[in-house]
Parts: sequence; structure tokens; C-alpha cells
Amino acid sequence: MVESHNARVRNDLTPWWKHGTIYQIYPRSYQDDNGDGIGDLAGIVKRLDYIAWLGIDAIWISPFYPSPLADGGYDVSNFVDVDPRLGDLATFDALVERAHGLGIRVVVDIIPNHSSDEHPWFIESRSSRESPKRDWYVWRDPRPGGSPPNNWICIWGGSTWTFDERTGQYYLHLYHEKQPDLNWRNRAVQQAMFDVFRFWLDRGVDGFRIDVAHAIMKDPELRDNPPSTGPRSHRDFGDFDRQLHVHDRGHPDLHRVYRELRPILDAHGAMAIGEIHEYDWTRWASYYGMDLDELHMPFNFGLLTAQWNARSVREIVDSIERALPKGAWPNWVLGNHDEPRIASRIGDAPARVAMMLLLTLRGTPTLYYGDELGMRDVPIPPERVQDPWALMNPDKPAFNRDPARTPMRWTAERHSGFCPGETEPWLPIGDDVAAINVQAQRDDTRSMLSLTRALLQVRRSNEALSLGDYAPIEGVPADCYAYERALPHSNAVVVLSFADEPRELTLSALRDMRVAASTHMDRDDLSKDGHIVLRAHEGCVFTP
Repeated sequence: MVESHNARVRNDLTPWWKHGTIYQIYPRSYQDDNGDGIGDLAGIVKRLDYIAWLGIDAIWISPFYPSPLADGGYDVSNFVDVDPRLGDLATFDALVERAHGLGIRVVVDIIPNHSSDEHPWFIESRSSRESPKRDWYVWRDPRPGGSPPNNWICIWGGSTWTFDERTGQYYLHLYHEKQPDLNWRNRAVQQAMFDVFRFWLDRGVDGFRIDVAHAIMKDPELRDNPPSTGPRSHRDFGDFDRQLHVHDRGHPDLHRVYRELRPILDAHGAMAIGEIHEYDWTRWASYYGMDLDELHMPFNFGLLTAQWNARSVREIVDSIERALPKGAWPNWVLGNHDEPRIASRIGDAPARVAMMLLLTLRGTPTLYYGDELGMRDVPIPPERVQDPWALMNPDKPAFNRDPARTPMRWTAERHSGFCPGETEPWLPIGDDVAAINVQAQRDDTRSMLSLTRALLQVRRSNEALSLGDYAPIEGVPADCYAYERALPHSNAVVVLSFADEPRELTLSALRDMRVAASTHMDRDDLSKDGHIVLRAHEGCVFTP
């Protein structure tokens, strides 16, 4: 039995999500319990002791609902059940009970913008124009000549509208054509989806990650999007990038929806963090609500798209801090199931610095499974590709999300302990498994896993690192970044080098401070005079 590591915070008036760390699990890739090559809920239960040992406060479980898998489970055919390939409701209940027994909160993905086209709601809506559920989705007549109702472009490619021959109208889908958008302007839809939140809250979940939270309300007039003349996205999304997406998502009416959702969450002591792809930080910050009465936190993806250098990273952090409404709490993320892994994006040594950054900034960090090991993207042979987005765009490798969704590595044995050796995992394990697995790194005091665990321990033991204010420190080399985290009774200083060569610093803030953690995991020296020499791509956390 692993003792709860959250005993201290349970008696704390500070909400857990402010001082906690969230760990994202892609369930198909975490642990296969039944031997079919696909991860499942029972597999997550089996690995909860590891998550508690690591020092994680909450797990976010990506979709586990029944789904035809047109988009990796984000096309849901039943919002209030478990995909039988991944388990059942009894297994989910057991997962919540076991997690709570270890002091780990449970956050689940919820997908309010759309359903699967195989969901009973859409099947009924599609049956005729007179269906009672016709207005549960967005249906429109063709323009003269038969073209779609407007010019909106789908991120998957092509129009966001698909023509239904049977009823002679188009239906809207911002994403895959098998993911029709729900009509949140219909109050019955809002009530039905709020009941979905209540269903999972009644089963004991502690929060929700709301998928594409900024997309549920579109322009009621469905006006054309104007052309874009600005910079492209961090990935080339083709025609999608040629429009300014001002009418197909982010309509101000959605703030009303989240204000109405908030009391439901608050009544259960639950939180909501929304996926918000918005890089105007003032607009992004509006999702907290004017009175902090909407989302507890909108995800910010600034560091996911940042150029990896000290200046760019600091500019993003400082911009987020300036944009936050008074009393709002930030959050940080460096990887997820839709993006290349951080070690593949910037390299192994910089990834250690990135982990220190993630776990010491002011705000709630979300850690993607496997990043605590330094897992890299795994090349996927064409015949093993699973991602429907990649299959629809075989000439665009950047659209393939499979490389970042490969199975968790537990051991160096065949299939790395993810599934039985005689079973083929749903995605390849990768060739670098000998060093990048839990068993090997758990016994290595300088491994990425040991670094991550040490940082989580330092974060928990020094309240300034979990709840303190943030202030950047000037007077460091251009390729270094330093900041202080402080409360009236405690403080810590973080110094990060993005340089390929050693860097010397002398900072008054470091005087009489000791290294509590180094990305190299080999020093605990005291800086009596505020002087420190950082090696290439080294970061240090200093505490009194």
C-alpha cells in the first residue's frame, strides 16, 4: 500500500488544483491489462501506485467512452458509459476509489462540442427534418447552386459542412465529418450535456478537461470567415490557416454557458480546465470570467508553440502573467496527445530544463505521460498508422499524432511491460526502450524519472514553489532565464540555461541559497556569494 502523499493538502483551504500537478494519461497507451494490445482502465488501476510514488496529485484520463474511433475516442457515441474495449463503469468506479485512496484526484476528458455521427442523438436528428432532435445539431440549406452554407474550413481539410442526401441539408462539423457539432443554442442540448457533467460528478470525478472549450458557440448568423494575412499556425494546417477563425468559434455567448456550468462544478467541489487554442492572451484570459466565475483555468499552449530560447520563453511567461485577471491562477503544459513530444522537439538535455521550468513556474503544471522518462516520438511504419487525421493526409507527416501516443515503457523486456510479449501492441513501442523505461530509470539517480520525482518533491516541500508569486530576475546572460517564487515566509529561485556552453552568473538573490535540485542531479552546493556556474543546458532550483 502506497501512503497518500496528499495528506497535507487535504486539510488545506487552498483548492487542490492550485498546488497540484496533473498527469495526462492516454488510456489506450498506458497499460494493457487484458492482453489485447490496447491499454485500458484496469491497466491504469494497476499503475496507480507508480503515479503516487512519482508524486502526482491528479490524473487526467483522455476519452474512454464508447466510440467508433474516427478521431481517437474524441468522437463519442455514448457520453455516459465506458468503451467495452477499455472496461466498464464498475472498473471506472474502482479506479476512482483506488485513486482517491492514494490521494490522487481524477479528471476526465469531456467533449461537449460534438458527438459521433453514430450517437443516438445524431441518428435521430438525421432521420428527418421533422425529428424532435433535428435542432440538436446544426443543419442548414445549401446556398443557391448547392454549395455549403458558408466558407468555413475544417482543420482536417475541406469544408466544415457535409451534405446529407436523405434530408437535403448540410450539417456542421468543425472537425471530422463523423463528428457533427452539437447546437448549444438549443437549451435542451445544454441541459443534456450538463447532465453528462452531473453523471460523472456523481461517480466521484474531481474535474473535467473540456475539449475545444472555445468552439461550442459559433456566430449565430454563420457568417463567412475573413481571409488571414497573418502568420501561420505552429504547424502547417493548409487551407485552415488561410482564414481568420472569428465566426466558427469563440463567440461571446459561450461565456454565458460557462457561467451557468460553474455552479454545478462548485456544488461538487470540482474544477474545469478548458482546451482554448487562443494566442491573444487578453481574449484567452477572458475564459476565467470577469468575476472568475467561468473556467477555473483555460489551458494555455504558449510553451507548446514557443521557440526554445530564453527570451521567447520568458516573453510568453511574462505575457501570461500580465494578462491574468486579478486572483486568476495560471497553468502550463509542454506536451499532450496532439503534439510532438518535448524531447523530440528540443532535444534530451533541453527537455530536462523544460521539466524544471514546467514544475517551478507559478501555476498548475500538466505533465504528459512518458515525458517523465524523456520519451521521444516513435516512428510509425505506414502500415501501422492508426491516426485517422494522418490517414486522410498521408502527404503531411505533421498531421500524424501516433508518434506521441505510443505505449508507456515500464521495463526493457519485449513490449516493455505494456502488454504480454506474445501480443502486438496497438502502436509500436520504439527502439530506444532499453534506457527509456521506468524500471531502468527508477534505479538511476540521475535519470529523467529521478529528476522529475525530485522536482515534484521539492515543489511540495517548498510552498513558495507551489503557491508563491512569480517575479523574473534581471541581470542574467541573454541565453539564461531566472525567476523567484516567493511567499512572505518562504522563497525559491530558479535559474535556467538555454546555452550550449557554460554560463557564469552572480545574483544577489542567490546569496546564501543552496541548490535543492539540478537538472544534472549531481550538486547541492551553497552559493554564499550569489555566484553560480551553470553547465550547458543546466537548470537549478535554489532554496534557503
